Amino acid sequence: MDLFSSAPALLPIPIRDGELAFCAQLALPWPNDVVLSRLLSETSWRAETVVVYGKRHLQPRLSAWHGDKAYRYSGLSLAPLPFTPLLDTIRLAAEKATGRRYNSVLMNYYRDGSDSMGMHSDNEPELGPEPAIASVSFGAMRTFILRHKDSKETLKLPLTDGSLLFMGGALQAYWMHGINKTSKPVGARLNLTFRNID
Repeated sequence: MDLFSSAPALLPIPIRDGELAFCAQLALPWPNDVVLSRLLSETSWRAETVVVYGKRHLQPRLSAWHGDKAYRYSGLSLAPLPFTPLLDTIRLAAEKATGRRYNSVLMNYYRDGSDSMGMHSDNEPELGPEPAIASVSFGAMRTFILRHKDSKETLKLPLTDGSLLFMGGALQAYWMHGINKTSKPVGARLNLTFRNID
């Protein structure tokens, strides 16, 4: 039986200079809360320090890197851990939904509203000229912000429990994205960004 045969289609989100699409619920063989609980307990979370504008900062979230190859960004070099059976199942579901292949995943754990992700582009050379990234979220909803590098046009998307956001084409060349802090009470959120490292 194909566990992902009922996977809903990605719905395109109109955007210039790139590809963007959204699926409200990634098709998985377990409920979202079970996946969230297992990811929290089965992952070796790390507090990483990155270099931003020449200064070292502790990332305001926890992270983990799984896959086939090492990854570098913001002065940080991540040695890969192997895919777990759970991560591999989520990866296969993301590949089914997007029609792309992924060999790595960056996991970010936002513990509460004080955890965030600064505005950035996933444009490292090892991702290729037009990176395909499948961003899967579990847990509390957080607002995903996209800002065009030239026009400063801004798009805000609520990333809900179990959702998948696909970014492709020239998006990383023209847009930045991030997650702001919030003073509102908000629970834990996990985000898995699947990508292919050349």
